[in-house]
Amino acid sequence: MAKVGELFIALSANTTALTKDLKGATRLTKKSAKDMTDIYAALFNMAGKTVELTLNGNPSESGSRKVLVKPIANESALYYYNWVQNNIRIVEEATDGQIGYLHIPDMGRGGLNEFAKYFYPQLMNKKGLIIDDRGNGGGNVSPMIIERLRREIGIAGYQRGIDYGTPKPYGMVMGPKVMLINQEAGSDGDLFPYQFKHYKLGTVIGTRTWGGVVGIRGSLPFIDGGVLTKPEFANTSATESRWVMEGHGVDPDIYIENDPAREYDGIDDQLNKAIEVIMGQLDQYAP
Repeated sequence: MAKVGELFIALSANTTALTKDLKGATRLTKKSAKDMTDIYAALFNMAGKTVELTLNGNPSESGSRKVLVKPIANESALYYYNWVQNNIRIVEEATDGQIGYLHIPDMGRGGLNEFAKYFYPQLMNKKGLIIDDRGNGGGNVSPMIIERLRREIGIAGYQRGIDYGTPKPYGMVMGPKVMLINQEAGSDGDLFPYQFKHYKLGTVIGTRTWGGVVGIRGSLPFIDGGVLTKPEFANTSATESRWVMEGHGVDPDIYIENDPAREYDGIDDQLNKAIEVIMGQLDQYAP
């Protein structure tokens, strides 16, 4: 057990450049100018404020170093980051580095940022891509992402002395693609897999999406603090004269649920199925 004024730091395996020098046995010996006896009391009301920490591998001031950090009020972003990094690692190891993975949490600014952040790195030296739409909260940028996924090779550029060509346009997924969906993906998170299937971009795996694509706009406030929204937008099929998805969602090509108990133990059956399917497709893929 840690002594008074001392705290062991438990780190995730998914370290970054900022945490790579911290080890599992690193101790937090002091916080600011006040010796720490209770980490929660010491950091109370400090979210977003600069805090000086004294770190050492031993419970001693000798040989310690000081760092400046800004505590956060909510850990959800850290849990999400670790979840994505763990999925990338699982796919990387299971496919011997041949398949990329990315998750899109929503179809707004944050989701577009996540796509841009991971899409191009996950294409490097990869032969296929798993796109995870599970839990997608919606927005309106799915056409931009679909446009990237629909890219097809038009020409290949060659250089003197190099015996292979560079496909153009850049940033293409030339091999198989698989999309993961579930019941927690809705709105533009419904429209995304619908377009993915419409353009026959790949196999969709998981459970049926939420089915809420009628959009709202112009919230009307009430004096009690409530709001009233009204339906403003809907979607029809490009090939049939009918409304699509509302109240039903998008059906997967391969239905598979995640068992909560297995998921709690870190087993993602949907992701494992996606890996199995895309590796089978890769065996049949002829570039």
